[in-house]
Amino acid sequence: MRSVQDEAPSSGSDVRIRRAALLVSVLASFLTPFMGSSVNIALPAIGREFNLTAVSLGWIATAYLLAAAVFLVSFGRLADIVGRKKIFSLGLVVYTAASLLSALSLSAPMLIAGRLAQGLGAAMIFATGVAILSSVYPPGSRGKALGINTAAVYLGLSLGPVLGGFLVQNFGWRSIFWVNVPLGLAALAYLGARLEGEWAEAKGERFDVWGAVAYGLGLAAFMYGFSRLPSWPAALLAAAGIMLLAAFAVWETRTTAPLLDVRLFLQNRVFAFSNLAALINYSATYAAGFLLSLYLQYNLGFGPQAAGLILIIRPLIMAACSPAAGRISDRIEPRILASAGMGLSAAGLGVFAFLGPGSSTAFLAFGLALLGLGFGLFASPNTNAIMGSVKRRHFGVAAAALGTMRLTGQMLSLGITTTILSVIMGRVPVSVGNLDLLLRSVRTAFAVFAVLCVAGMLASLARGNRGADAEAAIEAGIREDAGGDESRV
Repeated sequence: MRSVQDEAPSSGSDVRIRRAALLVSVLASFLTPFMGSSVNIALPAIGREFNLTAVSLGWIATAYLLAAAVFLVSFGRLADIVGRKKIFSLGLVVYTAASLLSALSLSAPMLIAGRLAQGLGAAMIFATGVAILSSVYPPGSRGKALGINTAAVYLGLSLGPVLGGFLVQNFGWRSIFWVNVPLGLAALAYLGARLEGEWAEAKGERFDVWGAVAYGLGLAAFMYGFSRLPSWPAALLAAAGIMLLAAFAVWETRTTAPLLDVRLFLQNRVFAFSNLAALINYSATYAAGFLLSLYLQYNLGFGPQAAGLILIIRPLIMAACSPAAGRISDRIEPRILASAGMGLSAAGLGVFAFLGPGSSTAFLAFGLALLGLGFGLFASPNTNAIMGSVKRRHFGVAAAALGTMRLTGQMLSLGITTTILSVIMGRVPVSVGNLDLLLRSVRTAFAVFAVLCVAGMLASLARGNRGADAEAAIEAGIREDAGGDESRV
């Protein structure tokens, strides 16, 4: 069993390694949300060039999430076996190349293919970035590091609408993909030059290929089917995906080298409910940017740059709150902060359920501020709770599980949105003649998400206390063998 000390330098270099790990994780964590929020602003321009419907525009965002979610757990487990830095580096290479492909797209299918490839690279990054930080930072300062990393995510979300809107308005939508290329190369160069050591506590263990196939196919079938609802073939596909995922869960309890140790969910209350809270939170909040981008540009007639300046309010508040929330979660129970954050998010979503054909900027800013504060209080404490509830050799899988909850939640959020758009508007391009239907769709979606967020707050409260419950779960049998590396950073 390998620990961080096996290849990393001794304690004299610990501070330098931690700083390098934090910086490279921050660089990568900035890239992916920057891309996502930029794409939301660019969707109307992309739709005009390729003559896409509102539902088809949703797939520009959905393709990325689908690929990332399908491969996340597999790459998390593979990273624990072959090395987290190796998988992280490969993810940066794939993500940067996919950004180049997307920038050169000549058709909507080619752009969607580029977004799928971006999702594949993002899966490698998501599965390893938080795991590397958890490997090098001790529990007493881990929350602070995770908070800074989370702030980088929100900085990417913040600059995405503003810089993305500026680029789209002045240089066209392809420019938002071009700008990711030098950023990705810079992160890759710094990783190779500064981050020493490797982390592979599960080195030598077998990779569950059949489990990976079953999981990937099941999740892909469910997410794709869900996104195509309400047609009956889509419902059948989603049901088939659920059955395949259930078969995967049974298989994982019987194999000697599981891809995802389901005992982490069955025996560890903190881990299980924290992941459930993350799933619900992202399901309820992610599509807000997509919906408000359409509302601002179609219903209110804002340009991409002006819309971006309004949407920046939420991620800026997230970025400001996350480091402090992470530090506080090192000292008090994360469920208190996270549950309060979920409540504020529900309130913000409820505000947008009352959007009108000419809602004021102040009204929009108020709702966005509530959403930003709520998510800022939720994310880093929830992540800290998850990573603090497992031992070192599960860090990659735990980070991948959290990433899967995030991406699956984002996919479900867009799936719910596209279903509502399909039912109310139909599969037609947005035009002056159906702006009232678009507004009705937006309000309905926000009402549904507000109710969903209340359910997430209950799941967050139900997780119990991190310290006693997580340690009891580990002592009760989460560790596979008594002779392995059982240290927790």
